[in-house]
Amino acid sequence: MRRRIVMSMLAGATLLASTLLGTGAPAARAADVPAEFGTDWHDPVTAAPPVSVPKGAKSCQVTLAEAQFRDFTPYQGTYTPPRGCGDRWSKVVLRLDGKVKGRQYDRLGYLHVGGVEVLRTSTPEPSPDGIEWHVEKDVTRYSDTFRTAQDVEMLIGNVVDDTYTGVIDVKATLTFYEGRAQPAAVPDKVLTLTDGTTLTTPRNSERIVAEVYATGSGGGCEEFWYLTVADPASYSCKADKGPYREVQIKVDGQLAGIAAPFPNVWTGGWSNPFLWYVIPGPRAFDVKPIEYDLTPFAGLLNDGRPHQVEVSVAGVPEGQAGWSAPVNVLVWQDAHRARVTGKLTGATASDPANSSVYTPGSGEYRVDTDAGHRFTAAGYLDTSHGRVTTTVSRTLANTSVHRWNDGETTDALDATWTDDQKITVTAAGGAPRTTATRRTYTMDGAITVGADDRLRTELTLGDRATVVGAGGGRSRLDDTYRGDATYTLGVPRDQRHAVGTSSERYRLYGPGGCYDRSLATEQGVLTEDRSGC
Repeated sequence: MRRRIVMSMLAGATLLASTLLGTGAPAARAADVPAEFGTDWHDPVTAAPPVSVPKGAKSCQVTLAEAQFRDFTPYQGTYTPPRGCGDRWSKVVLRLDGKVKGRQYDRLGYLHVGGVEVLRTSTPEPSPDGIEWHVEKDVTRYSDTFRTAQDVEMLIGNVVDDTYTGVIDVKATLTFYEGRAQPAAVPDKVLTLTDGTTLTTPRNSERIVAEVYATGSGGGCEEFWYLTVADPASYSCKADKGPYREVQIKVDGQLAGIAAPFPNVWTGGWSNPFLWYVIPGPRAFDVKPIEYDLTPFAGLLNDGRPHQVEVSVAGVPEGQAGWSAPVNVLVWQDAHRARVTGKLTGATASDPANSSVYTPGSGEYRVDTDAGHRFTAAGYLDTSHGRVTTTVSRTLANTSVHRWNDGETTDALDATWTDDQKITVTAAGGAPRTTATRRTYTMDGAITVGADDRLRTELTLGDRATVVGAGGGRSRLDDTYRGDATYTLGVPRDQRHAVGTSSERYRLYGPGGCYDRSLATEQGVLTEDRSGC
């Protein structure tokens, strides 16, 4: 099917930029739904809203990359800023168009402009007849990078042979909308780490935020880190400290931030590609970066010297690969002072809690995990507008129950992760202003294999966030995916007799309005596309 469906994911921490109301596409009639999956299905689609763009603004488009990926050779090219749209933009939108046909695994990819990671993505698995997909992302925050000519590198690592025939064909463009964005949303500088760990910031930095595109992947157990178990439990994926993972950032060896990784599920995940052929899991095509506010450390970083910034994932067994964590650093500068001084006044962390209790049974096994960590950093800067104190606190928690049996023909997980952050900024002579963000990720699923070699996966995923701004405004995101699919193992593709349903509801509420869209599929046919608040 060649129906073009626009897919997009919100970028950055803003949960609601404008009122976005869509109209649903016509749903298939019951008579149009086949008894099982065939050789073709609906192109991938997500319920997330498109990127909002300014009406009537002049726009210019630039092609970043156009490539076919057959192996692990990156595309390399050059970027030239647009002509005719100035060098200040109210919005910059990245668009990725892709197509693939035949047989192929899900693949991970990245797009770098001037060394800055502007997109981390994964691909859908194709139908024999072929699919097309489209991704949009708001990349206005990288405007500093886009103002000058840059090298471009893109890679979607792939393997093409007699069995896996799918060549991944993509085109990436930037569309620039003339005008000025809100200064608070767009940093003055976008930096990368020299040699992977070295950072030198401008001496007048007054706000510093690190972005980390953290993904567990590579086909090994760290792709499914949330299912790993410690000894003495008998399970195929082991980790000496169990399933708890935490992405940490350090400045000159000192802990500077903690975060819960999002439990990404790619389009071959949970042993069942039929779950994801039409509706991918949350964030699968547009991986969101973790954000760390490093402003309390700005007094240290502003000394003009290089500093070491390192990212690691706690809980990964020593010596084991499987995580990627590239870093961008966003810097806002004091326009009226060449040098801003200050001090880190405190950085404290609780002792990490990580309990993973194994309960053996007669052919059935269980691991209960209860883990968490707290961190707080505070510091001040003497800016051109007075002393400004910033305090960042973050609290992480993870609970899960993992059950399986001999042979792992039954394998189930019910897990929740919470990541609560408060950022309090106190300007000279002013009252403290606090922004509080609560992120909650959920995963509740089970895989069963019957005596007839029929594999069934039932899975519900949740991506939720609530933000209460310093002015009291509240925004809420709720993105929920549900899937149930069954097929026969160990037989050619045309003998799998696969059946499956999937659905997604994406809701976004806030001071700017609301957005609510629901999708549903059956045997690869889109049966519902409904919007409205």
